[in-house]
Amino acid sequence: MTAKIAYDTVEVGTELPAQTFPVTRATLVQYAGASGDFNPIHWNEKFAKEVGLPDVIAHGMFTMAEVIRVVTDWAGDPGAVVEYGVRFTKPVVVPNDDQGALIEVSGKVAAKLDDRTVRVDLTATSAGQKVLGMSRAVVRLA
Repeated sequence: MTAKIAYDTVEVGTELPAQTFPVTRATLVQYAGASGDFNPIHWNEKFAKEVGLPDVIAHGMFTMAEVIRVVTDWAGDPGAVVEYGVRFTKPVVVPNDDQGALIEVSGKVAAKLDDRTVRVDLTATSAGQKVLGMSRAVVRLA
């Protein structure tokens, strides 16, 4: 699969449209059901605090999935992502209220690579803290 963005039109420094993704406790319960990850740190406030967390936290894989949406929306084809990796630096803390948490994501083309691919560096924050480090995707463009 190939992106709808043409390799020749993209330059290093091109910024992808930033997006903000809401996360509520209901979102986490739905993700737990879909993923099979029912670890209580993702839904039980008492348990999360007992193990030293500030509150319930979002699943790491859920956070990764939300963040890569900035790239797939920009590229126009999820199959154009040929590589993706992150380091988890801080958890996305999800309070038990109607607003929940926000994951704010921006991305920038950091390098043009061989074979019509580009490396996109992503920044993801929640509550003013960077939640992912070394968040990078390689995308094959048209």
